[in-house]
Amino acid sequence: MELGPRWSPAARPGCPRRWRRRWALLGALLGAALALYVCVRELRRRGSAAGRPEGEVTVLLWWEPFGRPWRPADCRRRYNITGCLLSADRGRYGEARAVLFHHRDLALHGAQGLPRGPPPRPPRQRWVWMNFESPSHSPGLRGLAGLFNWTMSYRRDSDVFVPYGYLYEPPSPRPFVLPRKSRLVAWVISNWNEEHARVRYYRQLKEHLPIDVYGARGMALLEGSVVKTVSAYKFYLAFENSQHTDYITEKLWKNAFAASAVPVVLGPRRANYERFIPADSFIHVDDFPSPRLLATYLKFLDKNKPSYRRYFAWRNKYEVHVTSFWDEHYCKVCEAVRTAGNQLKTVQNLAGWFES
Repeated sequence: MELGPRWSPAARPGCPRRWRRRWALLGALLGAALALYVCVRELRRRGSAAGRPEGEVTVLLWWEPFGRPWRPADCRRRYNITGCLLSADRGRYGEARAVLFHHRDLALHGAQGLPRGPPPRPPRQRWVWMNFESPSHSPGLRGLAGLFNWTMSYRRDSDVFVPYGYLYEPPSPRPFVLPRKSRLVAWVISNWNEEHARVRYYRQLKEHLPIDVYGARGMALLEGSVVKTVSAYKFYLAFENSQHTDYITEKLWKNAFAASAVPVVLGPRRANYERFIPADSFIHVDDFPSPRLLATYLKFLDKNKPSYRRYFAWRNKYEVHVTSFWDEHYCKVCEAVRTAGNQLKTVQNLAGWFES
């Protein structure tokens, strides 16, 4: 834009030469300022991606899980995953390469809470269905056919597989030291339901051996003290709230393994557990015809130290990783987007897959 003679005071007859120079300089400065403003506005219009490193992936969280405030993680520092921008700012929808939809919040808000077009989503953007509850506790699955491009869950056949935990071989295994055990069996439960198989089994098992219960129907447990409390016990009841393929939660990985207690599991079949952990690292309730015989075996191990310690032989090779909610999940999605290429797919039968 030029400062023309129609309004410039410097163009008026009789204006001293020094004033004409000053007005010319002022006009040049105003012109430069206007050019800078237009440039900055254009950069903002294109989005903040113009100023970010090339190849950086934006991952947008549409709902913060369970409505709890969330602070973006540093994927590079925590998980050695580079080139990620994690955000809950819906203003970044247009630049997001992946948008995460937490199922429990989706069920709460309904499909009308999803982004609406036109167009329904930018090219190459993936909508990711994210759920870490079992099918028994995932309402509203039937109305979600054909909406999402990817699934992210504890299921091994998810597009983005994020289990509750896993075993890994460290470069230099550390000697395992079994904590001192002064108690027999512990169970931590927050959702007590008499109809659940785990509660029914517990009621039969406690008739034959003592079980210390913490939580909903038992002793108080300070927040963050589960591992410390359970580490004094030889066995932990890693009983899931429902039985489904690959549904093996923190009850095994954190409450039992991280506390160095032998898990007594009730969940999917033994063969399913053995896809993730060694066969001699746990005791399955299905290994025994009755709770009474399971109780007899636990009492035997309590008195037989060599037999009990065999359940920790795997510790000489593996260490336990407990997945961090929710930062690790978001970073894993970013990593998946960076390596997936441009080919998109659609999950046509979400309910049929997840409930199988």
